[in-house]
Order: sequence, then structure tokens, then C-alpha cells
Amino acid sequence: MGTLRVGLVFDLLGSAPQVHGAPADADAEYEPEQTVEVLEAAVRRLGHHPVRLGSPRELLTLAARAGDPPVDVAWNIAEGYATRNREAWAPVLLEMLEIPSLGSDALTLSLSLDKAWAKDVVAAAGVPVPAHRVSDRRGLQGRDLPGPFPLFVKPRWEGTAKGIGPGSRVEDPQTLQREVDRVVAAYHQPALVESFLPGAEYTVAVIGNEPPRALPVLQRAIETTSGIGLHALERHAPAEGWRHELPGELEVALEAQLTAIALRAYEALACRDFARVDLRLDAEGVPHFLEINPLPTFAADGSFGILAELAGRELPDLLAEVLAAGLARLGLDGREAGG
Repeated sequence: MGTLRVGLVFDLLGSAPQVHGAPADADAEYEPEQTVEVLEAAVRRLGHHPVRLGSPRELLTLAARAGDPPVDVAWNIAEGYATRNREAWAPVLLEMLEIPSLGSDALTLSLSLDKAWAKDVVAAAGVPVPAHRVSDRRGLQGRDLPGPFPLFVKPRWEGTAKGIGPGSRVEDPQTLQREVDRVVAAYHQPALVESFLPGAEYTVAVIGNEPPRALPVLQRAIETTSGIGLHALERHAPAEGWRHELPGELEVALEAQLTAIALRAYEALACRDFARVDLRLDAEGVPHFLEINPLPTFAADGSFGILAELAGRELPDLLAEVLAAGLARLGLDGREAGG
């Protein structure tokens, strides 16, 4: 197999535009320099050459130049900013440049980022999802509510727990209206209001294609008082820290259920190469789909890093496996480099 030039498209922490009034977590989905270094190491594990293309705006500059693209294939983890289509910026530009790209395409990324639409598509595939409604400043009342209190409020199209805090679980109409108003004002988008599921929370990483493969299920810690996932509250920790628990027993039958749901959601949303699916149990122990992230973090402290550590592997080795599957899908696993 010839050496390929693998372009890396990414947004670094601290590089988000400075917009007046932007929430404190505006760039929470961006990656540290160390994540890009891990991707470079994974590319080299397969004998290929990594090339930093930078952010979608830098990719836009590249698109305006004449001449052949400087890479044979791209690995995109860029999030963009501000709009519902921000995660689609890089895939669209790569498509226009005729550069094959790892990961899901623009349509899947935009659809998955819109948590309401993603739930509707996954529900149509037979996967249980929490009852949910979309709300703006007018709020929800009476029969418009997705269910009895408590309810959960978050931005309709954000990731990495952006817009979620200790007050996101609401117990009455007044706090519901407060949280909806906060989300609309701070994030300039509707709020997603859904039934709060009280059970254990899990995440499932999925890799590959035809068929995709689920990696071992991970349970997520839950903050003891609110029942909100601890990962969503890290930016809001009090000085004494949060108390948390792991309430679930990950038995073989449950893991099989969680895996099956994650794979069904992955395929229903036409994901490619890699994604992470978040799930939670209801009061009866039935797993429900919460959301999917086709641009999961590859940071050492993220799910892929934890899975690599649990398996006694280096993270670049696991990500080299992800890269190899993507190259195979693109028909590039035996291709000579473009020069």
C-alpha cells in the first residue's frame, strides 16, 4: 500500500471567534492540541503522512486556491460554530474539493446535531426515545408538555453538554419557562424539552461499516442529587465537587440491548466510520436513545481513550484501526499516493 497524505481538519480550543455575549462554553466541542497529535500518531501507525489542514475556514481558503489538493484523503473532526449546519462545513468543502473524507457526511452531521430530528429518525427505526417537544420563548403548557415533571431542557442543536447545567432538570412550569428562556437567549436556538429518565446512563462507541461494530459499553457517572450525568456538570462544579454514583449493573443482557440500539441508531442516521451513542434507562430499566455524536472526541480522556486504556492498548493504535476501516470504505486501503 502506498503512502497516503491524510489531511486533518479540526478546531482547536481557544480558536473560536470572540463574539460578544457568547456563552462560556461556546468552544466546548473544540479539541486540545494533544488530540491532533494523537490523530497524527494514528496516521503514522499505518505508514501514512499526516497533513494539518486546520479549521473549516482554513479549508475554505484552500478551496479558493488553484491547483491540486495537498492531500489524498481527509480526517475531519471540525465542529464549526454558531449554526445548526456548523458540523457540515468541512464535509461540504471537502466534497467540493473532491477530497475523500473519513467520517459521516454533511447531511448526517447536520441531522444528528439537531437532537429533535435525530430522535424522530431513530424512533422511526424502532428505537425507544424520551418523549420530547421543541419550545421557544412561548414555552410549553398543559397538553403540550412531553410528559409529567421532572423534565429536562437543553439546546436543540449543541453537543458536549453545551447549555446543560444543574438547573436543566426542571420540576414545575416556572422553572421550565426559566430554562427555555435561558437556552433561547444564550444559544439563539429553540430548546429541546424531554422527559427526564431516572435510570443509569451509558455510552457506546461504534466504529466501521458494513457491518459497523460496537465497542464495549461504558457506564457514565450520575450526580447524586439531580440525577444529571456527571460529565454534563463538570463545567459547573462547586468548590467541594459533585457527589456521584454509578447506579446500574451492566449485565450481559443489558449490554446486548444497549449495543443493538446503538448500532440501529448508527445505521438509521447513515453514520460512517465512527460515532458515539448515548443512552439512558427509564424507571422500568428500558434503554432509550438520548443522542448520537458522529464527531466524538478522540482526546485521551474521552470514551475512545478510556476504551483503549481498558483494553491495554495505546490510543493511536485504536484510532489507527478506525482510520483503516474508513480507508477501506473509501477504497483507499490499497491506493498509491497522489504525489
